[in-house]
Amino acid sequence: MFSDELANISWDETTERIAQMTDNDVVRALHKSYCDVNDFMALISPAAIPHLEEMARLSRKYTEQRFGRCVSMFIPLYITNSCSNSCVYCGFHRQNPMARTILTPEQIENEYKAIKKLAPFENILLVTGENPAKAGVPYLAKACDIAKKYFANVKIEVMPLSTEDYRELTHHGMNGVICFQETYHRENYKLYHPAGMKSNFEWRLNGFDRMGMAGVHSIGMGALLGLEKEWRTDVVMMAYHLRYLQKHYWKTKYSVNFPRMRPAHNEGFQPNCFVTDKELAQMTFAMRIFDHDVDISYSTREPKEIRDNMATLGVTTMSAESHTNPGGYHTYPQALEQFSVSDNRTAVEINRRLHEIGREPVWKDWDASFDETFRVG
Repeated sequence: MFSDELANISWDETTERIAQMTDNDVVRALHKSYCDVNDFMALISPAAIPHLEEMARLSRKYTEQRFGRCVSMFIPLYITNSCSNSCVYCGFHRQNPMARTILTPEQIENEYKAIKKLAPFENILLVTGENPAKAGVPYLAKACDIAKKYFANVKIEVMPLSTEDYRELTHHGMNGVICFQETYHRENYKLYHPAGMKSNFEWRLNGFDRMGMAGVHSIGMGALLGLEKEWRTDVVMMAYHLRYLQKHYWKTKYSVNFPRMRPAHNEGFQPNCFVTDKELAQMTFAMRIFDHDVDISYSTREPKEIRDNMATLGVTTMSAESHTNPGGYHTYPQALEQFSVSDNRTAVEINRRLHEIGREPVWKDWDASFDETFRVG
């Protein structure tokens, strides 16, 4: 399990190593065809800031070599905000006196129908709070069963599950899982997640191993930028994690996310740092140079100008016309959001803009027939 490897990686020593990187370290990394985590540290360090233009050129080059000019489009659907956790930064935390919603199967299907009217979405991400007693695996399986009638690719962003549960959901049409570790700082993790299932650091961290062992086709990962002052250290830990997963579960496709904290209805939790646009660009370029094949995803958390610009420089997947409240497309359009989005354009407007900047929006990049191919193999 990755928790065993992480136990041997010192947070403080890694932070110090990043700070000590030199211009020569950065230049050396930029001239390598294959980078290791030490090179990634150099590219993410303050020493790399004078090299951002060169990093951007390399990031574009590697992205177009691997992905062409395509940007895969997806849409998230929140099907419940019921949650048993106490995450201090989240609008869904259990102490928040808000109306809780668990969409019925009929309401879920109505949401699917409403989404299909927005744009030709074929990639959907089902999102929930973490409340297995009321919205557990049987509930998720039913949502996936219905989704198969409308979408070619169904992913989930839910509570960490067992290997058996992940495997069970693959038989209901689930092709991918996204999970944010939030932070790899073991001690501070408990401060941000004081109670509930999510307070178990190891269970969440090792969930990625369980996804791999279950044969999940696509795994997405990310750290929540703003929780830790040393955001660079968190991103380096994610790079260690990515390399570990690629080594052990090499048939799986991986994506990385760089979510910056957004305002939420959570009694005013303030981030411990603010990641600037330039720093977001730096970590995106660094990740692409570090790994030419990994999907890099930007959500509607980010402003439209940044998303448009980065779609030409490294981002290969993005959401569109997102609502972060359960039933936000049809059933409960005025319900409380988990967090505020920044890019409020419609999917049609985003599609038009991507074409204007020379990108090709891809609405379908997976087919259900692939499932049988992988299972037979």
